Formats: sequence, structure tokens, C-alpha cells
Amino acid sequence: MELQVINEQGKPTATVAASDAAFAREYNESLVHQIVTAYLANARLGTRKQKARSEINKSNKKPWRQKGTGRARAGRASSPLWRGGGKIFPNLPDENFSQKINRKMFRAGVSSILSQLAREDRLAVVEKFTLDAPKTKLLAQKLKGMGLDDVLIITDSLDENLRLSSRNLPNVEVVTVGHADPLSLMQHAKVLVTRGAVAKLEELFA
Repeated sequence: MELQVINEQGKPTATVAASDAAFAREYNESLVHQIVTAYLANARLGTRKQKARSEINKSNKKPWRQKGTGRARAGRASSPLWRGGGKIFPNLPDENFSQKINRKMFRAGVSSILSQLAREDRLAVVEKFTLDAPKTKLLAQKLKGMGLDDVLIITDSLDENLRLSSRNLPNVEVVTVGHADPLSLMQHAKVLVTRGAVAKLEELFA
């Protein structure tokens, strides 16, 4: 598989050979859906809480006598059948939403995404991507010169100037190879990979 190498003006200058196993895999939509769903589920926190009937602050007195009123039997106002009563199976804050994905499935899914990005010309390679100073303006100008707006930048090693400069740009994300997740790969319009990161992606997902 040949990937396009672009310069600082966004023009293709050469190609780089990449592993077919990582960048030329057939797109598996069901597998990609599964790993993205699992990624979102594993990031989910149990931050909501509902009350059971024992936690409802209502009187435990029987609302009316058992027989003779013509109404249905009622034991207490905190009954789940009543408005304002407790929940039968309440949501708890310690609920676990995580889903297990096998390592082989995850690698195949990410390779499938990378391959589809390459086929759609949404993935490009640069020799290196660094900044002289941690300034958002410098990064914005550099990306504008390359014709990029919504972009995920994957580097082989973390450049602190680049990371700090990208924090205030809403559609720009900078990650290392080990932190490239399937959701970010699919969300951004363009993925920019350094030449050193291509080799590491091949090691991880080929």
C-alpha cells in the first residue's frame, strides 16, 4: 500500500510504502461499529442515581384501611406503583457499562478504519510535524497553509509545543500512536500521520 506524503503547503510530494495488513484491509462495518460502541461504553461513568422505595422520604403509614373503601389495596405511599414512589430496579452510580473487546478484534477494527481513510484520501503522511514555540497562532497558520481545518495529528513521539498549541483549536487533536482511538479516527475529516508514526502503527495493527 502506498500512502501520500504531503509538504507544508499540503501538496503531495512522494509516496511511502505501508503494510497492507494495516492500511489495505477490507472495511468491516460491523466490527468498526462494535469497537466504537465499546470505546464509548468504556468511557461512560455511572453518574446518575435513582431511589429505591426504602429511600423515599414518605410516611410508612398505610394510606387507608385494607377493606371497605372500594379502592385498591395500598400499603405505603412509597410504592413504585404510585407517583413519587421509589423505582423497582433503580439506576445506581456503581453500575458498570464496560464492554470487553478482544485485542485481535480491536487491532482488526482500527486497521479497517485506517484502510478506509487511506482509500478515501483522508489520510496523509508528513515527514515530521513540530512547532518552534507553544503558540496556537503558529499551529493555526501552519494548518491553514496545508489546507487543513478538521484534523487529527498522530505523531510517533509527543511534542510538547504541538500539544499545548492544539488545545484551543476546536477541530484539531494531537495524539501519539498509543492514544489513537477509533472514535477520533472516524470523527475528523483528515488524519495526518508522521512518517515515524506510520512504522509504529504497522507494529501495532499489522
